[in-house]
Amino acid sequence: MALKESQQVLEAIKRSTRPLICVPSAGGPDAYATALGLAKVLKKLEKKPLIVAADGKAPKNLEFLKGHEEIQPRLENMRQFVIELDASKTKVDELTYEMKNDKLYVYLSPKRGFWDSKDVRTSTSGYRFDLIICIGSPDYESCAHLYSENPDFFFRTPVINIDHTPENEHYGQLNVVDLTASACGEVCHDLIEAIEPGLIDEEVATAFLTGMIAKTKSFRTKNVTPKTLQTASKLIARGAKRDEIVQKLYRTRSVETLRLWGRALARLKADEETRVVWTLLSQQDFMHAGSEEPDLPDVIDELIASSPQAKVVVLLYEMKNRNICAIVRAERPLDAIALCRGYNAAGTREEVRLCLMDKTIVQVEKELIGSIKEHLRQ
Repeated sequence: MALKESQQVLEAIKRSTRPLICVPSAGGPDAYATALGLAKVLKKLEKKPLIVAADGKAPKNLEFLKGHEEIQPRLENMRQFVIELDASKTKVDELTYEMKNDKLYVYLSPKRGFWDSKDVRTSTSGYRFDLIICIGSPDYESCAHLYSENPDFFFRTPVINIDHTPENEHYGQLNVVDLTASACGEVCHDLIEAIEPGLIDEEVATAFLTGMIAKTKSFRTKNVTPKTLQTASKLIARGAKRDEIVQKLYRTRSVETLRLWGRALARLKADEETRVVWTLLSQQDFMHAGSEEPDLPDVIDELIASSPQAKVVVLLYEMKNRNICAIVRAERPLDAIALCRGYNAAGTREEVRLCLMDKTIVQVEKELIGSIKEHLRQ
């Protein structure tokens, strides 16, 4: 008899020693918080997980969740180069090394005798990680540079794909994709509860509920179901700190972020025909507000709250290197990836990020917003 999905996942985790949890580009607070909760579960199972996120460190409003500082922005030291020496007849007395002209020299001193080239072999070790768990990534490409720089690793390593969106391509060896769920936090709760409910303690419950609250805008989105609310009540019963979550996600804003909000709202523009809303932020805006790029998710959330009729929200901003970047959010059934086709955008159908070089923010505004509106009219 075939194993249940939850049992298949458990068996894959049992066979793993160092699982890697991937948060895709534009994964948002749901993917980050769910990854943190899942990492705690894996540690309880005596595994050594690492979280790597395409967009870098966790958003500021998630810094109350333990372990957020351990999230890595890139995959590094994936494999080791191995030098094998046959020391069965001639023992090693001393090993030293030095760097010279960008070359590494390794010196081995024998106790007696000597070695020659036939006593030495070189090889490459296997990958550091033996399991990949993707959280909220509809496809490999959504993992951005994590995938594009390491495609062989993704194809040679078992993948558990956890998501709740209909766009998911079921690319994993195990696909835990629940279309009835409102968030990845909800999917992971149901999965872990089916494996072993006792693994969900206060910290895990708080992380999963954080993902659910962030994704559903505190249970106000259209995809909230009675099952979603029931899952939330289960997490609260297990110790999830709902009041703290709401406080950190929605009621705690720095003065710098509020200043940036003001500058973004002052330049808010809208097209009534296509229901596109957008704004611009220059480097001067960041300097005057005393704010930085990590504050931008809060800004775009405020734009959405201020424009309830908008179908597409675009935030254009100038980087320190003068490149112009954009965050584009689209309301279903619109597809942000399709709307930004041709701009090398990375992310999901709900949100993508893109950057353009050698153009001013006004030029990008005219080009990108014009292209999006044209797509919508078609």
